[in-house]
Amino acid sequence: MPPPLHAIMIYARDMGRTADFYQRYFGLTSSGEVEGLIELSSPDGGSVILIHQAAKSVKLGQVAVKLVFAVEDVEAFKAKSAALGLAFGSTYQANGYAFANAKDPDKNSISISSRAYRHRASSFLFKHHAEESP
Repeated sequence: MPPPLHAIMIYARDMGRTADFYQRYFGLTSSGEVEGLIELSSPDGGSVILIHQAAKSVKLGQVAVKLVFAVEDVEAFKAKSAALGLAFGSTYQANGYAFANAKDPDKNSISISSRAYRHRASSFLFKHHAEESP
């Protein structure tokens, strides 16, 4: 059995500010700082984010990683985030789902995407259409 992805580590100049960002905009909860890390998790499960103090030599925002958060309605999430102070870029459409991008306080790429919900939506439409057919 392959090992599951458990955590994604983010290096931050200000660990508290970065943790606050993910708590405020994505509803993650913190276990507090333990052994030099702040662990963030979703009440609904999934992988955790570990916030680690960045060394002065680390060039933030230049790592080829993007955190992708699953949302059913990209536009609604963008509006909610904007009201809280986080502006996402343009919404793009791709193969039955939408996504938009932004950056966290340390310039790490983040994205919101409805990709995880695209099969659910197409299953609902197929089922609904089949029920209407004679």
